[in-house]
Amino acid sequence: MKVQVKLFATFRNGRQGLQEFEYPQDIPISTVLKDLSLSENDIGMALVNGIRATTDNKLHDHDVLALVPEYRPRHH
Repeated sequence: MKVQVKLFATFRNGRQGLQEFEYPQDIPISTVLKDLSLSENDIGMALVNGIRATTDNKLHDHDVLALVPEYRPRHH
């Protein structure tokens, strides 16, 4: 199955903003996070086909996963 992943903000640092992954079958979002070396704690919002999801949600063939980092204000 193919999954398209869109990365936003700081998640794009050192990575392409749009990537495509291939997996043997339906997998949880947490598997994609591991493949991208991202922690679940770093995720502010995950959307699957535009609908909010948790890292336990399963991805299916041709899903589009959007990952937005957790907002952390800078302290000066």
